[in-house]
Amino acid sequence: MSNFPSDVAFTTAVKAAQQQRGSRHAYARMEQGTGWHTAVTPELSAFLSGLDMFYLGTANAAGQPYIQYRGGPRGFLRVIDAHTLGFADFGGNRQYITLGNVSENPRAFIFLMDYAQQRRIKLWGTAEVSENTPALLAQLADPTYQGRPERVILFHIEAWDTNCPQHIHQRVAEAEVEPIITHLQARVAQLERQLAEAQAQLAR
Repeated sequence: MSNFPSDVAFTTAVKAAQQQRGSRHAYARMEQGTGWHTAVTPELSAFLSGLDMFYLGTANAAGQPYIQYRGGPRGFLRVIDAHTLGFADFGGNRQYITLGNVSENPRAFIFLMDYAQQRRIKLWGTAEVSENTPALLAQLADPTYQGRPERVILFHIEAWDTNCPQHIHQRVAEAEVEPIITHLQARVAQLERQLAEAQAQLAR
């Protein structure tokens, strides 16, 4: 039986490894203090609203793990209630590994990455596939997005934690860089015109 939300990750074996390597005392203080979150907070909601991708981890009945990249419009992983997230599942390569895994093992994991701000959040919980729920699908789908939503996947949160930013290589989305590049290109073109005009004046 778990005593702390972080026990979903800090199993007996993990705590033994922490003890052997000198970090158990610090994590024991964390457990007795604020600990990990078990519900959606304003911080998590704001973080989700800015993301257009995340990684979803599942495993089959034999324990074989599988990580899947999930992409969509910004903010497509949405808050359903204080303990549930949901997203529209778009048509893809039709392997259905995630769906098969969840059907026999609902344990799941979500890894949220904001490369631009060098931030990451980890969520443990269970996944649920929701088929033939048009109202829920309409709530989560973005009609302006090119992907075709086929079903809804819900994620029921058990615990989540914010990771430290070290070793995250900063990357910026093309949509964020493009306006800056466009502005710089326009400025370069303007300066080139001014230079050509100045050279023409000197040549007279």
